[in-house]
Amino acid sequence: MLGEYRIAGRRAVDIAANVERAVGSGELVPGQLLPPMRELATDLGVNPNTVAAAYRTLRDRGVIETAGRRGSRVRPRPASTARGSIRVDAPPGVRDVSEGNPDPALLPPLHDALAAAARHNAERPGLYGQAPVDAEFARLARAGLDADGVPPGPVAVTSGSLDAIERVLAAHLKPGDAVAVEDPGWSSLLDLVPALGLRPVPVGLDDDGPLPAELDRALRAGVRAVIITDRAQNPTGASVGAARAGELRALLAARPEVLLIEDDHGHCMVDLPLYPLAGVTDSWALVRSTAKAYGPDLRLAVLTGDAVTVDRVMGRQRLGPGWVSRLLQRAVVELWTSGAVDPRAVARAYGERRDALVQALAARGVEAHGRSGMNVWVPVADETGAVARLLHAGWAVAPGARFRMSAPQGVRLTVSDLTADDIGPVADAVASAAGPVTARSYG
Repeated sequence: MLGEYRIAGRRAVDIAANVERAVGSGELVPGQLLPPMRELATDLGVNPNTVAAAYRTLRDRGVIETAGRRGSRVRPRPASTARGSIRVDAPPGVRDVSEGNPDPALLPPLHDALAAAARHNAERPGLYGQAPVDAEFARLARAGLDADGVPPGPVAVTSGSLDAIERVLAAHLKPGDAVAVEDPGWSSLLDLVPALGLRPVPVGLDDDGPLPAELDRALRAGVRAVIITDRAQNPTGASVGAARAGELRALLAARPEVLLIEDDHGHCMVDLPLYPLAGVTDSWALVRSTAKAYGPDLRLAVLTGDAVTVDRVMGRQRLGPGWVSRLLQRAVVELWTSGAVDPRAVARAYGERRDALVQALAARGVEAHGRSGMNVWVPVADETGAVARLLHAGWAVAPGARFRMSAPQGVRLTVSDLTADDIGPVADAVASAAGPVTARSYG
């Protein structure tokens, strides 16, 4: 079962350390089946409870995973190379539509908001012991959530969406737990889940978001958490509509013990309504980032959820960074109240570019997806070849491998930097590079 390697130790701590060292050195490889607890206890001459305690420690540390009667195995290691590094560097003369950044021209200037925040701080300096969330920020954030039908819940502030999701997962799950994630999905999230010692379970989707049959399969497989993007899904642009939301709610309501996390990073830059799923499970969280509509470098997101979840997140946050800068919170208050961003105008600008590209590709016989947000997903037969041919034609696109687990191949184009004059040339290049693709759901 273990080849030539022999587990050693008399105490639970020694047995666990022995296995962990062997995994680190490569003597025990990912997927390696470990001996049954009673069998190992007999080999070592110890009580089976000692081995059970060692295996429990290894599970908690994310070293092994246990699948009931199928036994315990060494967990797959988190990828050492982030998916974001799966990219194509654009040489001089090549247009880069791969990065996923917002259009700087659609972001508001920050100097007035930051100056107003500084004046507020001069009058009421931010000091230790104050509430971590600015009162006006919390009021405005909660009013926006209420307007979109998000269930009541306290408001916390995190350093972006990924920070919020990591904190919520850590507040509820332990290493080895399974998490349902969209496939294709946000590359940073697909890196984060295994990095936390959790096991990602792919859920296919279409333009309306996660497919009910796929979510049902994941729930039946025993996932402990589900992460869903409400709008402007990255990389496909999917948006959960009213009918789909009803189907997903019904599935989740039958599993109230499952943690639900919703990512609404498209808030203030999409014109499709939010149909929140929150409230049908006992533990839930919804996060809204300011990155796409107000600026990635603000590093600020609104988090709400059930009282226990938010309390756990804020409690752990107090023991680390303490809080997210109240200066930044006040700057966002100024941005919200000054009308610095017209969400309808921003959504219209991205929508015109996105729809024009999707329609131009359709006119050339190329399937493309982009219902909301700033990205277009194009299924391709040969991802590597398509990326190379597009680069040769003067366009750098994001390889689908950054976003996929088991989903079919594709490439992602970000429309933020495209003008009306760019649509025809990029559509011609994609049509030439994509190759024939058998029609099917991209999830």
